[in-house]
Amino acid sequence: MWGVAGIILSLLLLIYLAYRDVSVLVLAPLCALVAVLFDGHLPLLATYTQIYMGSVGQFVKDYFPIFLLGAIFGKLMEESGCAAKIADSVVRTVGAKHTILAIVLSCSILTYGGVSLFVVVFAVFPMTRSLFREANIPRRLIPGTIGLGAFTYTMTSLPGSVQIHNQIPMQFFRTNSFAAPGLGCIAGVIMLTLGMWWLNSRVAQARRNGEGFGPIKPGDESQAEETAAGTPRPLPSAWSAILPIIAAVGLNMLFSFYVIPNWKADYLAEEQFGKTELSRVIGSWSTIMSLTMTLAITILLHFRSLERLKAAIADGARSSLMPLFNTACEYGYGNTIKSLAAFVVVQKFVTGIAPGNPLISEAIAVNTLSAITGSASGGLSIALKTFGETYYERAIAVGIDPQLLHRVASMSCGGLDSLPHNGAVITLLFICGVTHRQGYKDIAVTTIAIPIVATIAVVALGSAFGAF
Repeated sequence: MWGVAGIILSLLLLIYLAYRDVSVLVLAPLCALVAVLFDGHLPLLATYTQIYMGSVGQFVKDYFPIFLLGAIFGKLMEESGCAAKIADSVVRTVGAKHTILAIVLSCSILTYGGVSLFVVVFAVFPMTRSLFREANIPRRLIPGTIGLGAFTYTMTSLPGSVQIHNQIPMQFFRTNSFAAPGLGCIAGVIMLTLGMWWLNSRVAQARRNGEGFGPIKPGDESQAEETAAGTPRPLPSAWSAILPIIAAVGLNMLFSFYVIPNWKADYLAEEQFGKTELSRVIGSWSTIMSLTMTLAITILLHFRSLERLKAAIADGARSSLMPLFNTACEYGYGNTIKSLAAFVVVQKFVTGIAPGNPLISEAIAVNTLSAITGSASGGLSIALKTFGETYYERAIAVGIDPQLLHRVASMSCGGLDSLPHNGAVITLLFICGVTHRQGYKDIAVTTIAIPIVATIAVVALGSAFGAF
């Protein structure tokens, strides 16, 4: 009883203090130890050093290359002007009168190609603000619009996405980033269609009420926006801007399906290589290799100054550290909670849901742990570390394709993760100059409610027709 109460109290503290902008690096271990104290079965200091910090280190070991390469790629796309050119080209193609759609598609192209979610927000916001002002659309709708394009289907459902949320399930289910491509595309269409319907209806409602962009007040433009706007420089051509995105997806497919599967990798069974197998690492290896080659292509196309290149790589590398360690600390928090005696109650409840269909249990488990940690990748990692092998074995036993497990897991982490204490949500609102009260409702609909609807649809279709 006390253990369960401690977990609940710990979670409430985590949500409230993260909402109050307390650093997760400090907050996560303290909240974890509050739960340990209430549980009363584990020594505090040993839990911190051996369980919490051990989990943090494990996450860094597993995912540092992907965070690092993704952040550097995003910075190179930003510094070269490729991100701005892609957004500008989409706006010109779609038309300024379709402002909402133009911004959503711009964010989608960038995130699908591997540009960090945070980089996309910084790169797209200045143009978004200008377009919203010209179209006289309420500023409070900017976070929901960017959230739909950057935090939903390109992050979790579209096959081939190199975002970390589509990468984590690979080692647990022996899959690659193109798992269940048909179902992933269907989910993407559902999210985009429903999201656009919601945002357009909100715009229409605002116009009926006579609400426009609103006054420009002193302090509206944050330092982050001014930095993102930067000094204007000539943009590259459209084809050279989009080529790195195409290369990232194409090379990932090449390595996943044709190159790495043909390697002789019996040495992976040895102790020094972790006693693993090729099917468990093929996804991460293909992502690392495709991103590395994409970085080389981007550099050759867009960088002539060695000093500018060095600065961009250094900035990208530094920018990878905070998201990496924030997520790792949230992962450490979740693993600490998982080690408590009271967590057995949660585990039995979750695994007992629909025992004949592990897809339903998996969706609930991933959503729950993503909500607890306030992190899609952190919650997904913990859920699969805890239940992944169980779901895999159950799926094989009842004839469910592991690709379907991958897609459902990836999509589920993009649901309840976007509660108010989510770091990406807080950052997005801050950059846009919008409060939770003004903008969170639209974020909740576009990044929580609609993705959950899409996940339910994929579970239903997958249960009826299998993976495709």
